[in-house]
Amino acid sequence: MPNTQPAGPRAATSDSAATPARASGQADTRQASVIALSLMAVVIGIVAGLGAIVLRWMISIFHNLAFSGTLSAHYDANIPTPPSPFGPWVILAPVVGGLIVVFLVKTFAPEAKGHGVPEVLDAIYYKRGRMRPVVVVIKAIASALSIGTGASVGREGPIIQIGSAMGSVLGQVFHLRSWQIITLVGAGAGAGIAATFNTPLGGVLFAVELMLPEITARTLLPLVLATGTATYMGRLAFGMEPAFSVAAYERPDIFVPLSADMLPLYVLLGVLCGLAATLFVKTLYWTEDKFDELPINDYLKNVLAMTSLGVLFYVLMQTTGMYHTQGVGYATIQAILSGQIDAPAFLFLLFLLKLFATSVSLGGGASGGVFSPSLFLGATLGGAFGSLLSLAFPFLAFSPIAFALVGMAAIVGGTTGASITSIVMIFEMTGDYSITVAAIIAVACAVGVRTGLSPEDIYTTKLARRGHHIPRGLRTHMFAIRKARDVMEKVVGVVETSALHGAGRLPHASDDPHYAVVVEGRHILGVIQVDPEDKTRALGPLIEPVGVAKESSFMQTVMSHMADRKHLAVLVVPDKKVPRPENVIGVLTRDAVARVVMNDYRS
Repeated sequence: MPNTQPAGPRAATSDSAATPARASGQADTRQASVIALSLMAVVIGIVAGLGAIVLRWMISIFHNLAFSGTLSAHYDANIPTPPSPFGPWVILAPVVGGLIVVFLVKTFAPEAKGHGVPEVLDAIYYKRGRMRPVVVVIKAIASALSIGTGASVGREGPIIQIGSAMGSVLGQVFHLRSWQIITLVGAGAGAGIAATFNTPLGGVLFAVELMLPEITARTLLPLVLATGTATYMGRLAFGMEPAFSVAAYERPDIFVPLSADMLPLYVLLGVLCGLAATLFVKTLYWTEDKFDELPINDYLKNVLAMTSLGVLFYVLMQTTGMYHTQGVGYATIQAILSGQIDAPAFLFLLFLLKLFATSVSLGGGASGGVFSPSLFLGATLGGAFGSLLSLAFPFLAFSPIAFALVGMAAIVGGTTGASITSIVMIFEMTGDYSITVAAIIAVACAVGVRTGLSPEDIYTTKLARRGHHIPRGLRTHMFAIRKARDVMEKVVGVVETSALHGAGRLPHASDDPHYAVVVEGRHILGVIQVDPEDKTRALGPLIEPVGVAKESSFMQTVMSHMADRKHLAVLVVPDKKVPRPENVIGVLTRDAVARVVMNDYRS
């Protein structure tokens, strides 16, 4: 028998019961109560709402300075920007803004580069929800500069990262458990979306589909409170109106009621949007790779990218009277939904130009989101599809506006993988619920096509290239509701620590035991593994510290206590017995729990 010397602190016990030794130190985190976590969620909602207000205010300042030379905070992104008094010199607006963005990102917060959501996912799944406070400030300034000076990116990515960072910082300040920090991070993301687009349901679903690894009452309550509060803050500042107004259009039988012979049109549009979503994902990261391969520094890369953007939107202004690809692109989306732009060739051209502009913006180092560009791509492609149908079958009264709405939902769903979120958000952003069936079918097809061609979505692709894969499905594990007695391994009995030295032998049992409880007097020191070939011989070192659980305890509770108290094993005792050494009927080790989890995955 190996000469194993037990180590570690011991717990004092009474004469009536022996208690296991405690860990050498208390856990370095604590769990907030439901009320405390809810109050924190409300604070995050307020901060996210204020963050959305401040971000839009900064975008307005930078946009007016860059395009009109005035110091004003009045700017409505849904209204086309008038021609700049700077003439062709406006081409340099994104160049100047881009150089400042590169400096800020490289100097203070590299994670503020790009579209933000991948960094939030990385923090949730690989950093236990930890995000740096400096991200809040740098991301806000960098994104406002990028969007305000003309980069083709969205404002939702920044506010998601800002709201998430605030949740992370708050959780770290109060030293919360990791699951609670992650919950606050997800709540901050949902709150950011809700405040930006006036979409409370969309904000909740965005966090549920893309952010939170756990969907239970304890995570949903803070999420709902944060998004509701942020929505209220946003409505105080921006009003109750939806993000886009939709012109009245004739709704033929293709939408209400559902006509079965028109189902192939929904499927076809969904397939087209799935292909477009795949093209967007592939083009974006291909462009980023090509910029990374350029043998020049980041500042020159940015100058090259932003100059091409400036030239593009200046040429569009000279030829069409609108900048179109500049900034978030909401003015063009609004024009499509108002029926002002319906030429199919021009709509498809705008689709290609926006795809180019967004890819070059992010590849060149801009800071901003991809949600708004996805809306633009969906509106132009869906509008072009509907216009072609209207030209081919004028007697059926196909509306480009209706198909633009469906296209917006389909490409957003296809690129992000957030199927339900995309459908609900389009409803909330436009107030048009008549396209429900068409949107559901098109989104399902788009997500299916994109997943088949590109398993990773536009957010997870960036992380997968780092080797950080994000699970895209939520699974209920059956082991969580099993009882401790169903998972435990039996024990031989009790052995004094002196029996672990010299010729000491463990008592023999005939029912295939695995562990023995090691005691010193009335103190439980831990457990030790039994040799499978010789049940009277101990193997390995002493396993401690250990805890105690009743045999009817659910595994979810047992595992939570093991994690909180840093126990390496749990002693199982009958429900009506006190935790004395002779009453221990089984042992739960971390290895045993892992085996149960793996069996659950295999079943």
